[in-house]
Formats: sequence, C-alpha cells, structure tokens
Amino acid sequence: MGIAERKEKQKLEIRKMILEASMKLFVEEGFESVSIRKIADLIEYSPTTVYLYFKDKDEIFYDLHNIGFQKFQELNKDLPAIENPLVRLHKMGENYIHFGMENREYYDLMFILRAPMETLAQIKGPDCVWVGGDSALNNLKATLDECMERGFVRKTDLDVMAMTVWGMVHGWVSLAIRERFEKMVPKEEILPTMLKSLDWLIKTIALK
Repeated sequence: MGIAERKEKQKLEIRKMILEASMKLFVEEGFESVSIRKIADLIEYSPTTVYLYFKDKDEIFYDLHNIGFQKFQELNKDLPAIENPLVRLHKMGENYIHFGMENREYYDLMFILRAPMETLAQIKGPDCVWVGGDSALNNLKATLDECMERGFVRKTDLDVMAMTVWGMVHGWVSLAIRERFEKMVPKEEILPTMLKSLDWLIKTIALK
C-alpha cells in the first residue's frame, strides 16, 4: 500500500471514529449535550481534527441520519420479491415499526430531529431533494399505486393515501420511542399493539 492509500485509509478510519463517537454520545447524553469537544475527547484527538472532517455537529448528525437510511434500505431489500402488493405493504409497515423500535436513535435522526434537515438545506438549498425520505415515500407510493391498479385498494388520491399511511405508522413509532405509549399501554404490549394497529390499518384501506 502506497503513502496516498495509507493516508486515505487513515482519513476514513478517523471519519468513522468521529461518527461512532458522536452516535455513542447521542445515545448516552442526547443531542443537545453532544459537542465537538466531547467527540474529540472520546476519540482522543483535538477538536481541530474533528473540524477537518465536519463543519459542525449538525453536519455529523446529517451523516448519521444518512447511515440510518442505509440501514433501513438494507432491512427492506427483500420487499420487491413479495409479489402481492398488499402483502408487501403490510411487510413494509412491519419493517418500519421494527426498525424504529430497534434503532430508536437512528429513527430520531431520520424522522424527528431538525438538525439533519437544516444541514441538508444549508448544503443543497431549501428546495433540495431529501434522498432518504423521498426514497422511502416513493417506495410506499409505488406499492400503494400497484395495490390500486390491481384492485386491492380503492382508487383515490395517491399522495393523500401515502401520507396518511406513513403519518399513522410514524405516529405510533414516535409515541413509542419518546416513551408516550408507556403511559397508555403496558410496556410489553407496545409492540404487539402497534402491529395490531397496522393490521387494522391495512384491513381498513383494503377492498373487501
């Protein structure tokens, strides 16, 4: 390995260390408590080194938000193999719920915290495409559209139905990861209740 290759490998390793340290601090202390100095202390580098890779902590969390979408896409990689679009829609919902419950901090970054979206607007402008979110929404819309075309779901405004379905499932996950469901449902019943709610939702929009 030449000098250039070694330097590039070192850069990638430091960048990975910064991201991992940031996620660790986020999990343990919350977004507001994370600082560049704390990140630098954890990886045993100077804050100046961290600034060589990221402009600020918001940019770090923007990258972490993208990693979350990569993990989400990996979970959904087998969805296209499900021939029945209504069954695929149900599985898509299950995957979304399980992902949110098992990756709460990533879900927070992807769909709740403002910082990643503010950084996205700064990097690419206020009218830029949100690649991760758009991809998830487009997959949902494509599946719903196929359900309509094949007579599994009543034909209606695709955008309205997609946002209604996504909004409902997102609401359940958001309530759960922010510990609101625990005030209404026993902790051990939260996930089963969410999955039952998903069953109800799919049956509600499906044609009898």
